[in-house]
Amino acid sequence: MTFGFAPSAATSISSSSGSASRLARMLEPAEWAAAGIPLLRNPREVVSGLHARHRPTPSTAVVAVLDHEERLAASASFARRAVPADGWEFRNALLAHLRRVIPHDLRRRSPVRTAVLLYCRDGDERWTEEDGAWMWGLRDACTLHGLRCGAYITLTRGGWQVLGEGRGGRQPGSESPPTALGDVTSELGTLRPRTASGAAEPLRRTAAR
Repeated sequence: MTFGFAPSAATSISSSSGSASRLARMLEPAEWAAAGIPLLRNPREVVSGLHARHRPTPSTAVVAVLDHEERLAASASFARRAVPADGWEFRNALLAHLRRVIPHDLRRRSPVRTAVLLYCRDGDERWTEEDGAWMWGLRDACTLHGLRCGAYITLTRGGWQVLGEGRGGRQPGSESPPTALGDVTSELGTLRPRTASGAAEPLRRTAAR
């Protein structure tokens, strides 16, 4: 004879409530497109520069801060934790890394710097609930750090795509070989972006224009 326990009503309600909360912390493509996210002048160069600098593999997020001229001010990359897609969790991770690489701009009346997110993942270019959670997390993290919310870019086997804009390309992709920063079209500058470790990189700055 086998004995077992059926989940209680309270457990079922709690689980259902948790799923509903996670779904509330994500943005649909239409919501993202209607949010007035500023367009990148040269998304291919931004993507190529971040790919060369951080060499992301699937489940890696790269958050970058661009100044008012769309030059790279700071960036950090980290692996996504193996937890259900939740905008709140993603927001906290993004905010923690932003705080480590660049001071906040909360004292300004309006944001002058923009944060963009590049996420390398499996699958194709179509929007997923995971993308929606990253969008929600990026928007909220930017608000809490005094930044303007910028583009959300996915990097998959088929290439890269700026979600909500319809712009993309085949290279680089999630399986593209690493590219030296010197091979990426860039502009020399005096600003040296800091990485998540806080150390300045003696490398050429990638212009994001």
